[in-house]
Amino acid sequence: MNLSSRTIAILIALLVAGVLTTYARIGPTLPFREAFLAAGITVAACFLLIYLSFEALIFKEINGIYAGLEHIKRKEFKKLSNKFLFRPEPVKRVRDEILQMAERRQQELDELVRLQALRREFLADVSHELKTPLFAAQGFVHTILDDEDDEIDLATRRKFLAKAAASLDTLDALVQDLVTIAQLEKGVVRMRRQRFDLIVLVREIFELLEQQAARRGTHLELFPPSLPETGLLVVADRNRIRQVLINLIDNAIKYGRDKGRVVVSLVESGRSVRIAVRDDGAGIAPEHQGRIFERFYRIDKSRSRESGGSGLGLAISKHIVEAHKSTIKVKSTVGEGTTLEFKLNKPKSGAVGSAA
Repeated sequence: MNLSSRTIAILIALLVAGVLTTYARIGPTLPFREAFLAAGITVAACFLLIYLSFEALIFKEINGIYAGLEHIKRKEFKKLSNKFLFRPEPVKRVRDEILQMAERRQQELDELVRLQALRREFLADVSHELKTPLFAAQGFVHTILDDEDDEIDLATRRKFLAKAAASLDTLDALVQDLVTIAQLEKGVVRMRRQRFDLIVLVREIFELLEQQAARRGTHLELFPPSLPETGLLVVADRNRIRQVLINLIDNAIKYGRDKGRVVVSLVESGRSVRIAVRDDGAGIAPEHQGRIFERFYRIDKSRSRESGGSGLGLAISKHIVEAHKSTIKVKSTVGEGTTLEFKLNKPKSGAVGSAA
C-alpha cells in the first residue's frame, strides 16, 4: 500500500478523533452536537500535530537532501528558492530523483566505456595504418643507403625510390584525411554553399574514375536516363560534395562485382534531390551496416587494404553530409549489393550562390 504522509496523518487523526468521540458519546455528560464539534476539533488538532511533526522531524531533512539533488541536477551551485523545496510527497520525490540520477549516471558510464573501447580501437588502427606505408618507405630507402658496393643498378634504385615515394604519398594522404576528419568533427570547416549542376558534377567524376572502372570492367551509369536538359541544381559546397561522391563511387567500384554496374541516381523529391550510389557487390551484413561510417572500420580488412584507401573515406563523407543538414543512409542486402544515399537542398526561387 502506497500512502502519502498527508493520508497517513488524516487516517491517524480520524482514528484518534473517532476513539475520543466514541468515548465522549458513550459518556452521559456530552450530547451529540458537542460530541460532533469535539470530533472536528480533535481531527484538526491531531492532523496539524502529526503533520507538523513530520515536517519538523523528517521532511525538513528530506527537503535539504532534495535541494542538494536539485543543485547537482541543475549544476547551479546557488541557493534555490523555496518553491522547489516545499512540495507534496517529498520522500517519493527524493526517491524518484535518486533513481533518475542513477539511471543518467549509468548511461554516462556506459557511454564512457564505449568511447574508451572505440579510442583503444582507433589508436590501434591508426598506428597500424601509419606504420604500413612508413615501414615500406623506410625499407626501400635504407636498402639503397646500405648499398655501399653499388650492387643495385640505376633502374632498380629508381624503382625503389618510386615505391618509397608512393608509400610516402599514401602516408601523406592518410595524415591529410586525419586532419580533415578532425576539423570536420570540431566544426571548424566552413561549407561554402553555392548553386551548381549535380548532373555535370557526376559526369565529371565518372570521367575521373573511368580508368579505374575499366580495370574491373565496371559500367558507370547515371539514372534516370531522362534527366533535365537544363541541369539539376542544388545548393551545397561543390568541392566537399565532389569529395563525398568520389568516395562513394570509388567504394562501389572496389567492392562491386567484376564486370558489374555502379548506378548513381538523382531523383527530385520536393525541395531536395536524393542522391544514391548503388553497386551490385556482395552486400553488407546487418551487423556491419551500423559501423561502416566509423574511422578505419573495415568489414574485410585484408581485402580493404589491398584495395587501397585510408579507411576514412566514409567517415569523412558522413561528416560532410551532416554538415549539409542531411544524413547518409545505407541499404544493403547480402549477395545483392549496397546503396548509399543522401539528400541535398534545391535552390530557392531567385536565390543566388553564397558562402555559408
